[in-house]
Amino acid sequence: MRMFRRSQQEHRPRAATALRLVSVSKVYGTGQSAVTALDGVTLSLGAGTFTAVMGPSGSGKSTLLQCAAGLDRPDQGRVVVDGEEMTGGTEARLTKFRRQRVGFVFQQYNLLPTLTVAQNTALPLKLAGRRVDPERVREILTQVGLGDRLGHRPDQLSGGQCQRVAIARALVTEPGVIFADEPTGALDTRSARDVLRLLQRAVRVHGRTVVMVTHDPVAASYADTVLFLADGRLAGHLSAPTVDAVAERLAHLGDRVRDDAPAGV
Repeated sequence: MRMFRRSQQEHRPRAATALRLVSVSKVYGTGQSAVTALDGVTLSLGAGTFTAVMGPSGSGKSTLLQCAAGLDRPDQGRVVVDGEEMTGGTEARLTKFRRQRVGFVFQQYNLLPTLTVAQNTALPLKLAGRRVDPERVREILTQVGLGDRLGHRPDQLSGGQCQRVAIARALVTEPGVIFADEPTGALDTRSARDVLRLLQRAVRVHGRTVVMVTHDPVAASYADTVLFLADGRLAGHLSAPTVDAVAERLAHLGDRVRDDAPAGV
């Protein structure tokens, strides 16, 4: 059985570049209290890749994810997701785009407590006005190990199981990019490993694109590439990361911030 099978009516051509940011800047506050969260960030991520974004507190990694995902608007620059410009549109257009082309996995799951596992998984389809195929929902949940939990509610699940529901929910719309914000932050070691393997499999076997913000070198080691941020700027990248290599880079991240880190990784 294929994992996360795409229904016949939902085939869409995929852009070769899943995410592109061009000179993206974001400032919070004004005057002397202004804080530059992103300072002219330019990057390009190919489709079917797993990228971790890391940096110290205040480095801009969460702002990067929010601007890239259309949850916040940059003050300057362009954001292109799955081949479509995200900047400059109306809020209604952005909402529609997110529902159809972007998936989210958050640290605290964001499941609705009154809905069952199957209902939580299908919710993005309903919000987007798309047909819900119960068999497809069941298939996705079976592939994330929850085929026998369709009628359960979130308070009947472990943290790891809740995050599996969140991953199934993110995948059900066949998104161009999945954005994961500290997806293992609230999990024990074993559950975290299982969640990371699911994300990794979605990328390597089924061609999804994942961008994950994390503070954990172990989580980052599951990615294909790690991007490092410091003071709102790209501060380098690491391909084929290992736990030790990521930890070493983080330890010396403040030593030097490159103004012209590679645009494509």
